[in-house]
Amino acid sequence: MDNRTQGRVDKADRPNPHSVTLRFLAAPTDLGHSGSVDAGTVLEWVDKAAYAAAVGWAKSYCVTAYVGNIHFADPVNVGDMVEVEATIVYTGKSSLHIQTVVSSGDVQGGEATMRSQCLVIFVAVGPDGKPVPVPQFEPSVPEEVERRDHAVARIEVRDAIVAAMKRQEYTDAGTAERVTLRFLAAPTDVNWGGKVHGGTVMDWIDEAAYVCATRYCGQDTVAVFSGGVRFYRPLLIGDLVEVEARLVYTGNKGMHIAVHVRSGKPTGRDMQLTTYCLTVMVARDETGTAVPVPPWIPHSEEDKRLAAHARELLEIRGRAPGSSLPNHLSR
Repeated sequence: MDNRTQGRVDKADRPNPHSVTLRFLAAPTDLGHSGSVDAGTVLEWVDKAAYAAAVGWAKSYCVTAYVGNIHFADPVNVGDMVEVEATIVYTGKSSLHIQTVVSSGDVQGGEATMRSQCLVIFVAVGPDGKPVPVPQFEPSVPEEVERRDHAVARIEVRDAIVAAMKRQEYTDAGTAERVTLRFLAAPTDVNWGGKVHGGTVMDWIDEAAYVCATRYCGQDTVAVFSGGVRFYRPLLIGDLVEVEARLVYTGNKGMHIAVHVRSGKPTGRDMQLTTYCLTVMVARDETGTAVPVPPWIPHSEEDKRLAAHARELLEIRGRAPGSSLPNHLSR
């Protein structure tokens, strides 16, 4: 075997990369209503980095299936050097569990600070849209083993959260603050597979939650947490999109907003659930400090049931390994 042949064999045998890092400047166009980069934009970055890691590993098209609990510790400012690291930590038969970490700092130097982190799950699909097997990830160092075990330990908690969300009903019997945004999915929202980016959908969720929370408390608000973002079906370009945000619970400073994304053909009346999640918003004063919000008192039976649902989700998340819920999430 000559050297050229040997080189080709070595390249073919080389293991797939399991980590991707995106680096870029937070641009002026990323500035949001909060005066810094909005949570929705950060979630778009997370989705893109995780997608790159998923496709690089699976060698096939992948779709966002679930985004786990994400806490927004500190804001990302316009002009920051941003780093989004996405790392494969566990693989199922066709699923890829990807740990993402968003960091940012002064472009002129200095150490970047971690702004948020979460687990994103993608599913590899074939040309027919059905799941296909992915190469199995085998951790090789203690840190990778720890990450794998942490991801596996959260599966039971995640299943409990999904089940709790799925069995809830939302009707017009609720009396809490509620807003609905409606628009058409534009060609600029498309991803590489011809569907709307999962990150774009999460940006819409953040916008609707912001409007709902701000209308309720009458102050500037910002997202500090999003959890249980479940993607049920793809959203297509040209679809009529409906993003409904409803207040379901208030903590000391946090407003828990349930958000449903539905879509369908503009010519029809059948709107199907696309995505659901729970987002927590906090009100801020002029200095950017979180301040208490007026407590919401449930009135109707549906109000009481949904408030109990929000508290149940808090309890389930509290069972997750290493979980520590910030004070603003509870009373």
